Amino acid sequence: MEGPSSRLSAAPDGALRLAARRDSGGEAETDLGRDMKTHFRVCRFIMETGVKLGMRSVPVATACVLYHRFFERVSVQAYEPYLVAMSCVYLAGKVEEQHIRTRDIINVSHRYFNSGSGPLECDKEFWELRDSVVQCELLILRQLNFHVSFEHPHQVGVSEQSLVNRHAWSRTPVAETSWALLRDCYHGAMCIRHTPQHIAIATLYLALNSYGAELAVGEKEWWQVSGKCATDVTKADIDAVISDLLQLYDMEAKCI
Repeated sequence: MEGPSSRLSAAPDGALRLAARRDSGGEAETDLGRDMKTHFRVCRFIMETGVKLGMRSVPVATACVLYHRFFERVSVQAYEPYLVAMSCVYLAGKVEEQHIRTRDIINVSHRYFNSGSGPLECDKEFWELRDSVVQCELLILRQLNFHVSFEHPHQVGVSEQSLVNRHAWSRTPVAETSWALLRDCYHGAMCIRHTPQHIAIATLYLALNSYGAELAVGEKEWWQVSGKCATDVTKADIDAVISDLLQLYDMEAKCI
C-alpha cells in the first residue's frame, strides 16, 4: 500500500516538512494530476482510519474538509499529506465532540501502512511522531484561522420519502446509494467547492435516477419543495456536482 514511511518527524525549524517518499508518476502527468491523486489516496486513508477508530460519519467528513481546506492554502509539496491527515482526524474528533487519542490514531495509521504489525512502542520515535501530530494540528488551526466548524450535506434536511412512491422506495436502495455517493464526494476538493445543499440534492438526484424511482410531479422541481434549504438549487448546480463526482470515480480507477 502506498504511503509514507513509518517515521514522520518535525524539521529542526519546527515546521512539519515532507518526510517521506511521494507517489511516483510519469513525466507526462501534470503536477495538478499528481496532487489530485495524492489527495484522493490520503482522503481514502482518512476514511478507512476513521472506520477503524469507530468515528461517526460527520467527524470523518470534518477531517476530510479540514484536509482539503488546509491544502487549498498550502502546497502539497511543502507538507507531508499523511501527517496532515492524521492531525485532521485528531482535530475533527475535538470539533465534533468525539475525542480520539493520539496514540490510537498513530497505531491505526501505523497498521494501515504496515499490515499485521503490532502497536508501536512508547519510545523516542513514538513521542516524536506524537509531537509532530500535535504541532501539525496547531499549524492547521493557524492556516484556517481557527475556522474549523462546517456544515455537511449529512445535516441538510431533505424529505426524501415524500418524493417517491412508498413501494418503489422500499424496493430500491436509494437512501443507501445516496449516502454512499455523498461519502465519495469527500475524496476530492469538490466537497469544499460546492455547497452542502447542492451536494445533498445532487447525490439524491443521481441515486433516484439510477434506480428509475418515480418522482412526485408538481409545478416545481422536487428538490425545490423537499426542504427549506434547497429552493435555490438549479439543474445546472446539480449537473456541476455530478460532473465533479464522475471525475472522482475516474480518478479512483487511475489510483488503483
